[in-house]
Amino acid sequence: MNANDDGILVPRRLTLITGGARSGKSALAQKIGEAWRGQVCFVATATAGDQDMAERIARHRSERPTSWTTMESPVEVTSDISGITEDSLVIIDCVTMWVSNLLLQGFELEKIEEEAAILAEFLGQREAPTVVVTNEVGLSIVPDNELARRYQDTLGRVNQALAHRAERALFVSAGRITQLEKIEDIL
Repeated sequence: MNANDDGILVPRRLTLITGGARSGKSALAQKIGEAWRGQVCFVATATAGDQDMAERIARHRSERPTSWTTMESPVEVTSDISGITEDSLVIIDCVTMWVSNLLLQGFELEKIEEEAAILAEFLGQREAPTVVVTNEVGLSIVPDNELARRYQDTLGRVNQALAHRAERALFVSAGRITQLEKIEDIL
């Protein structure tokens, strides 16, 4: 962790933030970005498929500092972020939408998991902080349709790949944070 001038701690390297919808994940990622003294690049993966989503995207955009660079990257996240300067803090919000976009574009499950492994490896090697936001969708019931089950299973594996490379993984629920430990660290 690096402390800024105000004493706020900014995690080093890759931090994964997961949790449910409206749990405070994005707000935490934004606070980390605001505490960083250098450049921040926000990578947005959502697309406006309807009016509600367009309004959500506009609201989120207006809440971010104007000094941040925003990169729209619904599908090609790894290649898009490869050109970001090494000293910039990167926030990817969110992997949940990225995986959904890949599935809806017809990517095979194996290809999605391969892309996630490449992304996790790339992010794990960055020296500057990277904050990745994703939803934990495996806490609910098993969905009743095949596409939703494939999505839930795939996102779970993608999240595991990112968490494996992360220096820190946090679970957010109701605005509270729990630090997650690696399985190999407790067994």
